[in-house]
Amino acid sequence: MPPPPRPAPSRTTVASASAARGWPVGAVFALILLVTLIAYFPALTGDFLWDDAGHVTRPDLQSWSGLGRIWSEVGATQQYYPLLHSAFWIEHQVFGDNPTGYHLVNVLWHALAATLFVALLRRLAVPGAFFAGLLFAVHPVAVESVAWIAEQKNTLSTVCYLAAALAWLRFTEERRPGRYGIATLWFVAALLTKTVTATLPAALLVIAWWRRGRLSWRGDVAPLLPWLALGVTAGLGTAWLEVTQIGATGNDFQLGGLERGLLAGRVVWFYLGKLLWPAGLAFFYPRWTIDAGIAWQWIFPLAVLATLAWAAGWSRRNRGPLAATLLYGGTLLPVLGFVNVYPFVFSYVADHFQYLASLGMIAFLAAAATHGFTRLTWPRWTGPAAATAVLGLLGGLTWQQSGLYRDLLTLYEETVERSPSSWVAQLNLGTTLDDAGRVAESLPHLRRALELKPDHPETLNSLGNVLNRLGRADEARPLLERAIQREPRFAAAHNTLGAVLMALREPDAGMAAFQRALALNPSLTGARVNLGWALANAGRVPEAIAQFERAGRDQPESADIELKWGLTLARQSRPTEAMRHLARAVTLQPENADMRHVYGRVLLETGQPDAAAAQFQEALRYAPNHAGAREGLDLVRGPGSAVR
Repeated sequence: MPPPPRPAPSRTTVASASAARGWPVGAVFALILLVTLIAYFPALTGDFLWDDAGHVTRPDLQSWSGLGRIWSEVGATQQYYPLLHSAFWIEHQVFGDNPTGYHLVNVLWHALAATLFVALLRRLAVPGAFFAGLLFAVHPVAVESVAWIAEQKNTLSTVCYLAAALAWLRFTEERRPGRYGIATLWFVAALLTKTVTATLPAALLVIAWWRRGRLSWRGDVAPLLPWLALGVTAGLGTAWLEVTQIGATGNDFQLGGLERGLLAGRVVWFYLGKLLWPAGLAFFYPRWTIDAGIAWQWIFPLAVLATLAWAAGWSRRNRGPLAATLLYGGTLLPVLGFVNVYPFVFSYVADHFQYLASLGMIAFLAAAATHGFTRLTWPRWTGPAAATAVLGLLGGLTWQQSGLYRDLLTLYEETVERSPSSWVAQLNLGTTLDDAGRVAESLPHLRRALELKPDHPETLNSLGNVLNRLGRADEARPLLERAIQREPRFAAAHNTLGAVLMALREPDAGMAAFQRALALNPSLTGARVNLGWALANAGRVPEAIAQFERAGRDQPESADIELKWGLTLARQSRPTEAMRHLARAVTLQPENADMRHVYGRVLLETGQPDAAAAQFQEALRYAPNHAGAREGLDLVRGPGSAVR
């Protein structure tokens, strides 16, 4: 927090504070929202990204009963954050699968959080409150939280956190049960959105000490004990879910107490460095190797202790630096490495981890800058000019950074450029290129990911899949076998191994692998489709159709399912049903020349040359060099044909 207001402020300070108080909250919000919309404009039309599928409401939760499950069933959502997922549920009712609406809501929450931040600092009589709110609104370290839909947990929980803090301050001014109840409800709302907000009671105690230089057991500590109990309970629950449901356990989390202390010190300085100099921000940072035997790694925790010692000594003159340090480090505590969180498997740091913690340090920096300018003899306009320049620079960086969140390919290409030694960045870029049909380009990135993190099952699976798609099934097979050896219950790897075995002309072993994948994960539709197609090719058509029927119920908008289902029915001499599925496949993917070619072939075989010709012509319109479609059209236009 910034230094406490002095007993005899200068005229400039008084004028500045009066001007800040003169802005109505509505006007502050309108300006901050406008600035935020401009800074984040490049991200507003961005796609859903990496982890968004785990947060945007799944089909089985989109009903009213699904909303009930969000609250009543632990495990129905990725984390038990029912208020967050209720917000996503409502947004899905309004926006459906259009990501722009979700982006706009996230920007709205961020702007509202910045406005509440201004209101909180004003109530605490902190100089530069409006400047601090604008800094928070346009600072590039917030981009990951605002431009990434999944991180609505950050923006919404911060709104609840700040509302709880404001309500608490009102309660301390007039200690009425109703005000305490309102503050508590806001705090519970924050916890039900993201449990990093459990640090609020400790932050309120720091603020109380900063304001008066002491704490009262009856006035400060005792009323917050229920909040502390709620926060600890919620935090422990989240930690348990991270380990038992999300997977924050195993070799990637084997750090001793000494190493965790080294990690915590390094994390603090990393985040402070990015806050002060936001260059080289990345979606993934390389994962550090923490080793107590490396002397320079001790510099970070020792520097933290030295800073705390200095701030404690200086607090006799000014409590601001110590309060700011405690607020910053204390809010970061859940992500310093003392407890396991799953993202540590990728990197020990991420920009969105310091979204909430940045508030205290931004308040301190804005207040220090405002106070510093009032002591200078420069013309009065230089302060606003300097503030505008800083905000313009940060806003420009935010505009540039938010543009990276337009789509997965853009995001991962830039991430690999900035963090080439991040194994997960290489893996995700490789799989994204594969999904985009750029299979050969994906290969070096997947190989690099495997070099950086050897024997990682997901990388082995993705690399094996790409090699198989490139016709190198013999190279893919040992990779998939290693993946399954490392993770026997990895259903996707069993599915990929099945595809490899089919390519190696081992159909019985391939079908057994598909069945094993489905036994491990019955909702793995890709394995079900593969099994159905293998059964169809083995002449077991009724069994194949049963698999396609189940897959079609699970993914009714899948063109691949419709195509293979239709071809299987055609083999069983059921042309009417077959045509219905093939036509739907083409409707679902009208620009897919291969599907139009297959549909045209079946039409030709069933004596419909005119309709077949139309499909071949459409295929050639989308892919002028499609040999199969040109050959099919030549067959239609054979000697004596009326089709031209």
